[in-house]
Amino acid sequence: MTNIVLSIVSRAVAAVRRERGQDLIEYAMLSGLIAAAIVAVGILIYSGALTAMAGGISNCIDFDGATACNPGF
Repeated sequence: MTNIVLSIVSRAVAAVRRERGQDLIEYAMLSGLIAAAIVAVGILIYSGALTAMAGGISNCIDFDGATACNPGF
């Protein structure tokens, strides 16, 4: 009976020590970091255009109708 328990425990410990899938997770985290950096650089480069577009769209959301709708595209 003791041999069976020791065998089960040793197999469980060996399964925990395996590092299968660790590389995949590391690559996924690295690609996520690269994607976030690309988005941040894009926002910095196009910040003026994004601000102008948002300002033009805000003119279209005028409930009083006092301003002309010019989204700035």
